[in-house]
Amino acid sequence: MMDRAVLRLILLGVFLISASSQPVKKKQNVDIYSFYINSTVTSRYATTVITSRVANTVNESQEIQFEVKIPKNAFISKFRMTIEGKIYDGVVKEKQEAQQQYSRAVSRGESAGLIKSVGRTLEDFKTSVTVAAFSKVTFELTYEELLKRRLGKYELLINAQPMQPVADFKMDVHIQEKPGISFLEVKGDLSSDDLANAIKTTRADKDAWVTFYPTRDQQTKCKSCGENGLNGDLLITYDVERPNHQGEVMVSNGYFVHYFAPSDVPRIPKNVVFIIDRSGSMNGRKIHQTRLALLKILSDLDEDDHFGLITFDSEVKTWKNELLKATKENLEIAKSFVKEIRDRGATDINAAVLAGVDMINRHPREGTASILILLTDGDPTSGETNIERIMANVKEAIGLKFPLYCLGFGYDVNFDFLTKMSLENGGVARRIYEDSDADLQLQGFYDEVAVPLLTDIQLKYTGGTNLTKTSFSLYFNGSEIVVSGQITDNSVESFTTEVIAVSKGSNVTYHETVMAKDPSDVPSENEDFMPRLWAYLTVKQILERQVLLKGQEKEDEKKEALKLSLKYQFVTSLTSMVVTKPQEDEVEVADKPKEGGEEPRPPVPGYSQHHFSLSQPGLQGQPGQPGQPIHHRVIGHGFGYGRRGKPGRQRLLITEPMLLSRPASPPADPGIHDFSDMLFSSYGQMPTILRESADAVLPTMSIPRVRSNRFLLPSAGQSKPLCFDVPAPQKLRLLQDSASEFSMNGQFMTRRQGFSKIAFHYKTNHHLTISTSSIRYQDGQSQVEFLWDQEPTQHNTEGVSLILRSNEMDVTMGNTRVVILLHRKSGEVFLWPAVRQQPKDVGLMGILGKAEASYEEVQGSQTLKIMDQDVKASLEDVTDYTLPSTPVIRCWLVPFQAVMQGDISDFTVTRL
Repeated sequence: MMDRAVLRLILLGVFLISASSQPVKKKQNVDIYSFYINSTVTSRYATTVITSRVANTVNESQEIQFEVKIPKNAFISKFRMTIEGKIYDGVVKEKQEAQQQYSRAVSRGESAGLIKSVGRTLEDFKTSVTVAAFSKVTFELTYEELLKRRLGKYELLINAQPMQPVADFKMDVHIQEKPGISFLEVKGDLSSDDLANAIKTTRADKDAWVTFYPTRDQQTKCKSCGENGLNGDLLITYDVERPNHQGEVMVSNGYFVHYFAPSDVPRIPKNVVFIIDRSGSMNGRKIHQTRLALLKILSDLDEDDHFGLITFDSEVKTWKNELLKATKENLEIAKSFVKEIRDRGATDINAAVLAGVDMINRHPREGTASILILLTDGDPTSGETNIERIMANVKEAIGLKFPLYCLGFGYDVNFDFLTKMSLENGGVARRIYEDSDADLQLQGFYDEVAVPLLTDIQLKYTGGTNLTKTSFSLYFNGSEIVVSGQITDNSVESFTTEVIAVSKGSNVTYHETVMAKDPSDVPSENEDFMPRLWAYLTVKQILERQVLLKGQEKEDEKKEALKLSLKYQFVTSLTSMVVTKPQEDEVEVADKPKEGGEEPRPPVPGYSQHHFSLSQPGLQGQPGQPGQPIHHRVIGHGFGYGRRGKPGRQRLLITEPMLLSRPASPPADPGIHDFSDMLFSSYGQMPTILRESADAVLPTMSIPRVRSNRFLLPSAGQSKPLCFDVPAPQKLRLLQDSASEFSMNGQFMTRRQGFSKIAFHYKTNHHLTISTSSIRYQDGQSQVEFLWDQEPTQHNTEGVSLILRSNEMDVTMGNTRVVILLHRKSGEVFLWPAVRQQPKDVGLMGILGKAEASYEEVQGSQTLKIMDQDVKASLEDVTDYTLPSTPVIRCWLVPFQAVMQGDISDFTVTRL
């Protein structure tokens, strides 16, 4: 009877959980009754405050979540929760001190890292707190940023995604600019036709106001809205009047800021050399988009410009050995060359950049500005591969005579290397995101540097001290130079600014005497913005310089940046914000994420995320020791009969232990048809079924759960890739090319993410076995062994190249190149393969044999047309382990058979 009762309990739970995946209207148990965004911009310095007021509308305590997106360039400077009249403030501390405080609480299962990178321009701030029945909580987040001028305009980006329609939603923006506002435009997802009448713009001479007050109805019916309300950005672009060619100087509270953007000088003809990576990893859409961008850029060159083109893989090829004038005839010949650029081979960055430097050095021209632009998507794998030596070679060759700009295509690139090499040579690095608009991103960067107006700019301030950067190699039309500092003596009535620069070979000088006390500069309510602007700019520039500094100088500057971050409560890479919650002093820590970091997995719609703690002595497979509290998160609901046939229904909560570092819930997998499928699908180790009653929450049963690995498959002509799950444990045929006698097989980890071992075979005598601890290569005669933690090294034999870098093994066998990445994540160590180059026009076999897929979205439904078949799909977030930064990508999850045109048994092997 007991077994039968449990069985009936499970089956009834199956029906209810499966039904919950259908879109049904649920009564909300959390009411966001007010959501305000208030942004004030004073002289380009923006301070934005987001305030969310939330009510728990049910007769039980529950966890309420606060999640907002902020610009990556911003510093969070305040976070506050107000519950039942009591205030809980986030406190910014030195990172090590914050981590020590956090580690005292981490054993209880709380998660660190409230801030995550998401997409190109935003970061995600996320926290939650348990609120008593029928109580309220107010969340308040403040962030600050200095708006940067690009292509003649400033951009203020504000994201709004409250997660439900809000009765009282307001966005207020006030822009104050002393010289006056020359133009203002409101764009973005939230300015569509459906919401246009919710936006009001008011202009005065030196002020502009933008309000956005959408009704609850508008919040669900606009283009970027839905059941969960608003979801999009408002982008306000503007520029200021520039009557004074000396620039605009503002003074307040003993600090000053100087904005310098002259337009009264002629453009300088430029010498530009484009160095283009055409290695095998650039194949497909990347090389196509690069060609498109180059063709457009060549068309935009002025006739008095000179240019050169260099392509490289393991060899360096110059279009012409010298710079040529951008005549119509030369440009047409160059475009023909660009159209024939094809991907092939390895990556010799060192030789390619030195060739570009040599081309400019051999053809000096008076009164011009020289620029070197490198585009690459990977690490150096040929020629000189030692990064430190490459940077030393390039720095010595350029000698600070002109800047080097590095464009990193995608995430499989050592962006730290490109950043340091650029900064050492007076340039900047920019990431080009792999997307349908990558060619426009490339063009956009070129547009920013297309029109140089001044070179060798030096700014001097008599009476100023503690200055931010005052020396710049180039000033481009549409940009702006910003310098801030302190006034040495508050009693003086004026101080002097002087700018010395070179325009077309001739020196130009700008002088201005500024009144040190001008009460009309800054409204009284914003008078503290100037020292904050100075601190923001100082910290930003110090952190950028850190990669270039060494020894005591580096430590001194780091201490200065830390001191300012703590004084102004900025969350930077040196500090963390400690958030102490009311529940038993639960602690969370917010860190500034590194560029390209992983974004969080969103919660499953329809489930509030309740948390429980309980003791589970003797449960196998659970984290923790017998009797130790283990935190759980609800991942499903159901109802069942009482134990031993006791009448009446009781609510069940299916939970998972929170000590595991993985997504918050199973995906809405189209392949799941019943409860057992759900339990044995991906992402789990051991869920627990809990019975919720008035007395207690007790475990009733545990079922082991088999893990799956999720693979991404790029899609031709579509922004979102496909993804599919492969259950573990398996030994898989990953890639096989019978014609070249190449194969790669992999073995999944047991009940964990990723691969434990990957084996390569090439011809009859080349065998490579990679595990999480070591790498062993045999070529028939000899054997070589590597360890993951050893120094970078390279091993080459006929047709085979092995390059070991930090947490990466780069393998080339014949025409196939694969990078094996070693991931260390949340205590787990696993391998993941990334195919970077494969033979063209060859039918490859294996899970990774498809280079890309093709599909069409069926309008109005979550259905895709794949191979003329309608396939049910769901939008999911998946971590892309083929890239070192492991970004989270939105994908269409489809059944394995639909995309691979076969059963999993067709892809398994008995031996690696």
